[in-house]
Amino acid sequence: MDNHFTVTIHDDNGVKQFNIHKIMKKAILYFAFFILVTALSAIGTILYLESELDKLEVRRTEMHKAYSQLERKNQNLNINIDKTQIALDTKKQELTEVSDSLSEIEVMIGLTPAEDLPLRERVNLTKINSSDKLTMLQFIPNGSPIEYKGITSKFGYRIHPTLNRREFHRGTDMKAKMNTPVYATADGIAEWAGFHKSSGYGHLIIIDNNYGFKSYFGHLKKVVIKSGQFIKKGDLIAYTGNSGMSSGPHLHYEIRYMTRPVNPYWFIKWDLKNYTQIFEKEKKVPWQSLAATIVEIKVQKPTQTPQSSLLVQKLKGK
Repeated sequence: MDNHFTVTIHDDNGVKQFNIHKIMKKAILYFAFFILVTALSAIGTILYLESELDKLEVRRTEMHKAYSQLERKNQNLNINIDKTQIALDTKKQELTEVSDSLSEIEVMIGLTPAEDLPLRERVNLTKINSSDKLTMLQFIPNGSPIEYKGITSKFGYRIHPTLNRREFHRGTDMKAKMNTPVYATADGIAEWAGFHKSSGYGHLIIIDNNYGFKSYFGHLKKVVIKSGQFIKKGDLIAYTGNSGMSSGPHLHYEIRYMTRPVNPYWFIKWDLKNYTQIFEKEKKVPWQSLAATIVEIKVQKPTQTPQSSLLVQKLKGK
């Protein structure tokens, strides 16, 4: 049996023949088949990988697009957060300003600023009859005409400090150093503003207030208003002194209703916080009919007392 086969090659030099064993032939065939299979596998793998790469590229593009959208949303969210923060800061500032303004109103109407209470509750407290009460407090003497430091001589009978005899003291002597500012305690017109020889009050101011009330400020050093001048509550009218029959610097403060003296102490302590107390303490004034008359009148811009103004300035300085 012949296990060989002949390979014949023709070229310019002639014919050459080569004998190849059949086993080698099979080996070559197997090797060629292996190369073919490997090549086909490689081509298939390459095609598969290219397909998967295309899919990955599509996914990468989609993820990049989603990331860009998310980034834009995040930027918009940050912008909205910044706007919201600015709006919150603005509202906070507005609430602070409202609270400060409300504190001024609370002080003006005699309430102690209650900043620990909710703002709505504080507003409701200031609404209750405040308009009617403020109107009366604008027209009738109330509050202290000077920075309150105490009383040196009360209303009523006493031993006169210079005449040394018992007589009725028509006013209240308020403790004050020389040149302490004196303020009007209600609206009115200056009936007298100057030196008063016959009374012993020295430099004296008499303000004709409303509804039968008059307020007297005696023993002054300097008067800064003139007779006939219209006066608003809280206006500076004089400086304390020691003029007339006086034993030392102080302010003689006197209130009269229908020419009769009434105890100034209750008027000094009268404000919106203890609004009804004076009705019980001062019986010479027909408060009910007076209140019924004043209730029809509204003051557009009630005036603060000097002490309230000082408290408001302290609150603002915090």
